[in-house]
Amino acid sequence: MGAMLLSSQSEPTPEVVARAAETLCAGGVVVLPTDSVYGICCAATPGNPAHARIFEVKRRDRAQTLPWFVADVADLERYGRDVPTWALRLAERYWPGALTIVVRASDAVPPEYAQASTGGSTVALRVPGSELDRAIVRAVGSPLAQTSANLHGASAATSGSALDPAIVGAVDLVLDAGPAPVGVASTIVDATGDEPRVLRAGALTEAEVLLATR
Repeated sequence: MGAMLLSSQSEPTPEVVARAAETLCAGGVVVLPTDSVYGICCAATPGNPAHARIFEVKRRDRAQTLPWFVADVADLERYGRDVPTWALRLAERYWPGALTIVVRASDAVPPEYAQASTGGSTVALRVPGSELDRAIVRAVGSPLAQTSANLHGASAATSGSALDPAIVGAVDLVLDAGPAPVGVASTIVDATGDEPRVLRAGALTEAEVLLATR
C-alpha cells in the first residue's frame, strides 16, 4: 500500500515536493491532486517501468498513450513541433489550467510516450493549475506521464477521500490535498491541424477555446 501525505496545492512544502520527486525519479508511481481531478503519474523518461505500471494499476490496456504534465508554456514548443500560432495563444490564455493540447511530438518525446497518427506521432501536453504539480515536474526534471486516478471505466476522483482503495493500494505514494478546486476533467484540444478541434469538453467550453484562438 502506498504512503499517503497531506499537501496544499497552492503552497506545497519543500519536503512534500522532494518526497514525490524522489519517488518518481526512483521509478515509482504517484497519485497527485490537480486543479481538475486526481491523477496517477510517473516520470516520462525512456524505459521507465512505472509507465507500464500505470496501465496495470488502472486495469486498462495500452491502446492509448498518456498525456503529459509539463511546467511551463515554453514546453509546448519544446515537446511539440509545428505548433500553430493559435495554439500558443490558447496556452498563453489558459495555462496553467485545466486544458490539454495535443500537438505533433518533437524529437524530445521518447517513442513509447508518443501516439502514432497520420502525419506523425502526437503528444498531449498540459500545464496543470496546481503549484504542487508544477513544482514536482521541475524537481523531477522531466514531464510526468499521467492519467486520471481511477480504475478503467470508473468515475474520476475529485478528492483524496474519493480515491478507489485499489488505486491507493497499488501505487507508491498518494498526495492528498482534499477536494480539487475545479472538479471537472480538463478540456482536450487537437492542435495538429490549421484549426482547433475540441476532442473533449471539460473545464473549458468549446466557445471559450475558439474565442481564445482567434
